[in-house]
Amino acid sequence: MTDQELIAAARDAAANSYSPYSNFGVGAALLFQDGSVVTGTNVENASYGLALCAETVAVAKAMADGVRGGLEKVAVTGPGAEPITPCGRCRQVLNELAQLGGTDPEILCVGPDSVARVRLSQLLPHAFGPTSLA
Repeated sequence: MTDQELIAAARDAAANSYSPYSNFGVGAALLFQDGSVVTGTNVENASYGLALCAETVAVAKAMADGVRGGLEKVAVTGPGAEPITPCGRCRQVLNELAQLGGTDPEILCVGPDSVARVRLSQLLPHAFGPTSLA
């Protein structure tokens, strides 16, 4: 899968966003080593703290399907003027999935006119994960 196809999957997911409070629809697409892609979109709630981010939804879908590793690349897109990065919570959630497979996925932070590329370990240095509990 090309980066552009992964970005398109994230944008398609964003189109399904339930974001009536912020009007900030976010989409995420996770690419795994076997070529499979899992998408997610943000889901807001009238009780704001119960909102779910697109990346968290995608990781939960992957885990629910039994995917426990092999995360290679993530595309995240939103309506802002600049490339969007995963929030702190989503960085931690992505890290959990990545550590299960021993990967350091590339994160494509997508804006309207540019894509910033960064490794998850750069976004979340000294991460806490499954190996921290051993």
